[in-house]
Amino acid sequence: MNIANYKEKYKENLPLDKQHELEEKISNAHKTGVDISALNQDLIYHSTLADKISQIQKAVKQYIEAQELLLDPDMKNLAESELEKNEKIIKELDKEITAIEIDRRFSDKDDMRSAVLEIRAGAGGDEAALFAADLFRMYKSYSLSKGWSISIVHDNLTEGGGYKEIIAQINGKGVYKALKYESGVHRVQRIPITESSGRIHTSTASVAILPEAGNVDIEIKPEDIIVEVMRASGAGGQCVNRTDSAVRITHKDSGITVSCQETKHQAQNKEKALQILRAKLYEKKKIEMAQQRSNLRSSQIGSAMRAEKIRTYNFPQNRVTDHRIKKSWHNLEDILNGDIEELLNQVRHQIQLNTLEESKYE
Repeated sequence: MNIANYKEKYKENLPLDKQHELEEKISNAHKTGVDISALNQDLIYHSTLADKISQIQKAVKQYIEAQELLLDPDMKNLAESELEKNEKIIKELDKEITAIEIDRRFSDKDDMRSAVLEIRAGAGGDEAALFAADLFRMYKSYSLSKGWSISIVHDNLTEGGGYKEIIAQINGKGVYKALKYESGVHRVQRIPITESSGRIHTSTASVAILPEAGNVDIEIKPEDIIVEVMRASGAGGQCVNRTDSAVRITHKDSGITVSCQETKHQAQNKEKALQILRAKLYEKKKIEMAQQRSNLRSSQIGSAMRAEKIRTYNFPQNRVTDHRIKKSWHNLEDILNGDIEELLNQVRHQIQLNTLEESKYE
């Protein structure tokens, strides 16, 4: 263990200074009229962090003292024991401090919400549409394993059984938190069934995860939208039903258009389309607010970085690689069957850790 790195990293305890400052503000709150509940939340965070840093500073000091004792033959065994004990304490505290900072930095009021899933086939023609279908099946299987419900709001099914586009609602607690880092371009490398020469093709599909938005978040007035009704249709023009039940809604200001033909009832389809529109407008609002705060990095996930190639699914090598964290998994079939809990957790943790480290040098 390089103790010099930890000594430098924790040479100061700035949260302790902040703790004392907050305690002073709270003691004078009756005079200043500040929000005590907000101050208490900040105090809990900084005092917890300050305590952990004080502990790690003590362990670093004891580790260095034990290193010096190694020079004394009579104290070598004791010194080695102290080194081992304090190394374990330092590493555990360092992880705990990072976890506390990540939890604070990436706390998102939308995390516990349901979400809207959008998948669109990109480059690659029919093979891209089939890959989009594979991705939908992956997220559907994972969602059902978590006890969430999933319903298709709109799809554009190809004759080959793929999706040019599919939009679905995933309802459950914590859906957005689990899936928000899935937004971006997913790439597949495999030999298509129709490829006689055995050549590997590369195709793409884009994924977007939007937090569900309610009327309180986004108000949509009747005069803000254009509502069109039409006959629902399936692949190859086959009619789902003979009534004008499908609904298309266009938001005038943004130009965003949403369609829904999930049910045979026009009113239900309209309500579902409005839910998707709210989610899209809410995402747009979040991005604009983040840009105003010059904090685009924290808005990248699930929104602004949708054009980024985030992951490759390589069939010949049985490999899935996430390019953001430079990590691979070699159980491609399991992953496409919905076994993605470990992948999602590792991606989320590493992206947040990387962002946290980068922010310290800005």
